[in-house]
Amino acid sequence: MKAMIQNPILPGFNPDPSIVRVGDDYYIATSTFEWYPGVQIHHSRDLANWRLVTRPLSRAAQLDMRGDPDSGGIWAPCLTHADGMFWLIYTDVKRRDGAWKDSHNYLVTAPAIEGPWSDPVYLNSSGFDPSLFHDEDGRKWLLNMIWDHNRTGGDRFGGIVMQEYSVEDRRLTGPVRTIYRGTDLKLTEGPHLYRRDGWYYLLTAEGGTGYDHAVTMARAKDLFGPYETDPAKHILTARGTDGLLQRCGHADIVETQDGQVYMVHLCSRPLDETRALPVGDGGIHADDVRRSPLGRETAIQRLDWPTGEFPRLAHGGNAPADTVPCDLPPHPFPEDAPRVTFDGALPPAFQWLRTPQPDRLFSLTDRPGALRIFGRESPGSAFEHALLARRQTALSFRAETTIEVDPGDYQHFAGLIAWYGRFKFHYLAVTADEDGRRVLTVFSCAADWPDARVTYPITPVPLPDGPLQLGCDVDGMTLRFRYRTDGDWTDLGIALDQSAISDEAGNGPGSNFTGAFIGICAHDTSGRGRHADFTDFTYQPLNGGPQVSHG
Repeated sequence: MKAMIQNPILPGFNPDPSIVRVGDDYYIATSTFEWYPGVQIHHSRDLANWRLVTRPLSRAAQLDMRGDPDSGGIWAPCLTHADGMFWLIYTDVKRRDGAWKDSHNYLVTAPAIEGPWSDPVYLNSSGFDPSLFHDEDGRKWLLNMIWDHNRTGGDRFGGIVMQEYSVEDRRLTGPVRTIYRGTDLKLTEGPHLYRRDGWYYLLTAEGGTGYDHAVTMARAKDLFGPYETDPAKHILTARGTDGLLQRCGHADIVETQDGQVYMVHLCSRPLDETRALPVGDGGIHADDVRRSPLGRETAIQRLDWPTGEFPRLAHGGNAPADTVPCDLPPHPFPEDAPRVTFDGALPPAFQWLRTPQPDRLFSLTDRPGALRIFGRESPGSAFEHALLARRQTALSFRAETTIEVDPGDYQHFAGLIAWYGRFKFHYLAVTADEDGRRVLTVFSCAADWPDARVTYPITPVPLPDGPLQLGCDVDGMTLRFRYRTDGDWTDLGIALDQSAISDEAGNGPGSNFTGAFIGICAHDTSGRGRHADFTDFTYQPLNGGPQVSHG
């Protein structure tokens, strides 16, 4: 009996997967957007069990995202292996709204997946979703979608372009060629190129990253085309379905040691309460009602790819499967402990926002055994925001932390936060009232700019001095905060909308690209940088499904 892989294989915010095999090892690189360090790379031996091994963009020379917008930053990395090296292509998006995009593409390399990763080579800024194709003759070609700001009507995707990369000169060279313009689904992006059976096969994503998302393939005998679209058009899409996996698209293909072919792709899992919506001629409608707090995740499908033909999903049709067979020997990794402490190292699951100067945000040495977070700018800042968080990977979970903080006034606040972006969060904060007395309050912001409003759902609760514990319980659409000073936990008696901490809330799918995080933070809008100390953090999923190891 074959082993079965349960989708998604990378739960929680892990979109735009790029996969490569080196010997018996498989690696997937995914987008991290405004979260630092940039790009997550997971490792597996069996395509079912994965562990985080590195985030390679970890210093200012490689990445500085201060000022990048929410859902800007690192888009759609491409990871390949050739000439004894790993090659990583990535985009840093500085502007994503309006007619223009500022999207700068770079290349870094490393002799091993753990590094050391080089300083970047600048490539171009003509569009996003770059990938590097290593042809059989040794030449290398950069592909990316091109952004056409002159177009109107919402589709400024000008097609897939290609240009040669000179390893010797460390730059792009020669003409830029448009090789494919996509299908009538439009919004053609996410290119990956493969050489197989005398053909060049071009894999793209189409339809935007909402509920019309799809994977399209075309092929040509000549590298430069013309590329003919697969008669079936879309090799994968969840468009018009109401299954577990939705928004399926942006894919990459890998071949196993024994010649089996698999495709990894992004997907989302809308909350049960919002999944079953009417289906119309153009696909699922009322997209703004469906909510996916876990963001865009990574799933896998098995392919049949007969010689000289286009590939097809092994289970038939073009809708995704929830489980996929695999012949590889099982290779599990140790599971993460729910509770972590801060005794000298930041737990691998945690990231921060935008800045390459983490010492400005936090210290693991100022107070041994504690994570000291220095209050910086407000929760709305896109520059210096002292927030450290980990991905929400299950639709229901509990989280807890122990905090020690003595706010001198109401401009200093710190605590536990459920976070999507600067205009979507729920924040259980310790602060002070106008008389300087320590209190517990809740800040909630559940919409996108420019309609965002911070609300205050509770009357501030007086607190005694000393350490206290903060907690939250998420059950699908609902978040409840609690706290404890001595004795039993006290529920604050409010239910907040956790579905608002999702891609679709506010401006709808295709406008937001990350996912829900749960974490700890400190803010000091006076500019004095007053701190808060955290001694532990617990994240405990409360429903089934795969959990990714971070060790």
